[in-house]
Order: sequence, then C-alpha cells, then structure tokens
Amino acid sequence: MNIIFSEERMPGQAVVDKMIEAGELCILEEGLNPDSIVVSVTFVDEEEIHSLNKQYRGVDRVTDVLSFPQFDDLNDVPEEGEVCIGDVVICPEQALLQADDFGHSPERELVYLFVHSVFHLLGYDHMEADDKKEMRAKEELIMNKIGMER
Repeated sequence: MNIIFSEERMPGQAVVDKMIEAGELCILEEGLNPDSIVVSVTFVDEEEIHSLNKQYRGVDRVTDVLSFPQFDDLNDVPEEGEVCIGDVVICPEQALLQADDFGHSPERELVYLFVHSVFHLLGYDHMEADDKKEMRAKEELIMNKIGMER
C-alpha cells in the first residue's frame, strides 16, 4: 500500500509505521491487493478541518477526521495498476483531545482515526445501527491485529 503523507504536522515514524501496517490489513480484509492501492493522508489544524467539515459536510464545527472516497463502489476499482481510493484528512489536535477523553494514547487515536477513514474509503458507513456495528467490528479487528486494542 502506498500512503502519501503530507509532511506538515506529520506524526512520528512509529505512528506512521502503524498506519501503514493497519492500512494494508484494511485493504487485505476487503480482498484487494495492497500493492496497487494508494491513499493520501493530510494532517491539518483545527481551523482547516472546521472549514473542510463545513464546506463538504455542512457541519459547522471541528471534527477529528474526514474521508473523501474516490469510488462509490469497490467493484469500480480497477484491477490493474496503482489506484488511489481516496483522501484522508486528520486533525492531530482533535485526536489528542479525544485520546485524553477516551483514556488511551494519542498514537492509538491517530491510528484508529486512519483505520476508520480507510474503511470509509472502502465503502463502509456508520449511519445505521447495523452498518455501524459492522464497521466498528472491522476497525477493532484491525486495531487488535496491530496490537493497539482498547
């Protein structure tokens, strides 16, 4: 899996390594070839994610992560060549606040937000109770596999 990280506001190498490991597991979980998948990850401040959240979701507040999928249906993903499945935007400051609220490490929160977003790029949602249950189970599976369980 090729993850293109923005250099600005990027977390430490240990977090990046866990994101890469987790991302590949997410892709494998869906039966895709991680060698052909590309995802871009941008780290922004609270002001920028607030603006993006308002612009793209109509929600006038800071959020932790936004996902911008390239495909509505995984069946549309080409089987050959490298394919960008979408973009992830993470607000590290919001992640730090949430980590404190949830009682776990900032590293775990950043990796979890990335995993959550990759599953959005792969077509998962959490608007309905059954969908949320399925998505959360997949997220926890990946987090457990990389040793970052709750």
